[in-house]
Amino acid sequence: MNPSVSNDLVLERTMQAPRMAIWRCWTEPKLIEQWFCPKPWNARDIQSDLRVGGAISMMMTGPDGEKFPNAGVYLDVDIGRRLVTTDAFTSAWQPSGKAFMVAEITLSDAPGGGTHYKAVARHWSAEDRNSHEKMGFHEGWGKAADQLEALARAL
Repeated sequence: MNPSVSNDLVLERTMQAPRMAIWRCWTEPKLIEQWFCPKPWNARDIQSDLRVGGAISMMMTGPDGEKFPNAGVYLDVDIGRRLVTTDAFTSAWQPSGKAFMVAEITLSDAPGGGTHYKAVARHWSAEDRNSHEKMGFHEGWGKAADQLEALARAL
């Protein structure tokens, strides 16, 4: 990989919700279910062992019955500030067979109130990055972020 070429996709914004409420929405399975996929998609059967090396899994389902399992591990957990996951591994550091990305979520207090929210999807290859972008990364992650913000504000 050429180090001068980024395989990252980034979504960044200020959310009008408290940082710890957004954190809860990212880490509590019952809250994740309410916002994680852009509607009419949803996430169900969420299992989360919130610690470095802990597993996270869910089933993403579509309006026509599509099912996409999503499993990975936490690489970093800095409570209220940073959450990093990858699908490169499943539980107990078992290789997943096909790594697609590392997701990094960072939260910080925004000047003037609210939370600075940054979501980065890091891909191993330009091909994976381009595929994710064509699948609708910006639109889908943007809609999910809108749902996240609305839920966090309601907590």
